[in-house]
Amino acid sequence: MLTWLAANLSTILIGGGLLAIVAAIVRLLRSDRKKGILSCGGNCGACGACGGGCGGGCSSCSSGAPAQKKS
Repeated sequence: MLTWLAANLSTILIGGGLLAIVAAIVRLLRSDRKKGILSCGGNCGACGACGGGCGGGCSSCSSGAPAQKKS
């Protein structure tokens, strides 16, 4: 068992570090969501994904029109 740990120590440490980073990101995103902070910033007029038409789900949406799907 000790030989296996010694042979795989670097993999275990790197995996643990990556797991800690992912856990910290998830924790930050969850706390931001509870506070009402959105990752998009809430400025639908400047959003390239919806073109300002988020369907009214955003209070700062300039058009209020439903988003149109791009073909």
